[in-house]
Amino acid sequence: MTSHDCVGLVRRLLKLKRVGHGGTLDPAVTGVLPIALGKATRLLQFLQQGKAYRGTIRFGLTTATDDLEGEIINAQPVPDLSWEKVQAALPHFLGKIEQFPPNYSAVQVGGKRLYDLARKGETVDVAARNVEVFRLEVLDWRSGDFPELDLAIACGAGTYIRAIARDLGAMLNVGGTLATLTRTESSGFSIEESLSFEELERQLQESKFSPILPAQVLGHLGAIVLSPEYAQRWFQGQRLPIAEIMENRKVEKNTSIPLSSPLQVYDEDGQFLGIGQVVNSDTSSILAPQIVF
Repeated sequence: MTSHDCVGLVRRLLKLKRVGHGGTLDPAVTGVLPIALGKATRLLQFLQQGKAYRGTIRFGLTTATDDLEGEIINAQPVPDLSWEKVQAALPHFLGKIEQFPPNYSAVQVGGKRLYDLARKGETVDVAARNVEVFRLEVLDWRSGDFPELDLAIACGAGTYIRAIARDLGAMLNVGGTLATLTRTESSGFSIEESLSFEELERQLQESKFSPILPAQVLGHLGAIVLSPEYAQRWFQGQRLPIAEIMENRKVEKNTSIPLSSPLQVYDEDGQFLGIGQVVNSDTSSILAPQIVF
């Protein structure tokens, strides 16, 4: 299934037109796919960026797609590849690194997806991208003609695990490709708290399904609470003076409100009102609405 297929299935199950997803998964990858319902689709852009995966790299094999979905370019047994050599190379893929996206990826060049160009036999030069790998943990090593390495990887947005498999194999001069991949975390959601489609359908049949509320997934953002007066002005799309809001709420004067960062906005009853941003005007700081619910 593609990520688009997943959205279509949720749309049918919930009989809801407005459904969206965050953090596209390649069709061959399983795991966590954040899905937003109704007006919450507008909040996808504000989710956390970090992701985590469990994957298997197979050595001695290179493919056109850098995973087992693509045409095999080269297959050469490498029984002499040792765990010590692999272990010595792994630190090169930790921290801030540069990588070239796989030819078969959703990256756009000149308004066209790389995978569309690759299917037509067209090759284009793509600039290297700066990405960050926060954690690289070895789970298992299996020697043999085509040795395999199981890894747990935590990384920032835009990191391609297929590219890590390809580049690690190239560094070891044996070739490498991604054999399996599961996304275990995405945008603040973990696989342990995720629903399968079967579980979602069962919960709907039993009238037990309850979507996750914005406050549960936007906790990495700051928050501000509006009095009824300012909440009403917020609904009208007005830009609100921060000094007056803080004075009205008798907030300590030294309480800092982050500039240029999205803020959750709530009323006094804890109702989520949307997303705002504090910006400086000519004379003062104001809360500018970005998304009003």
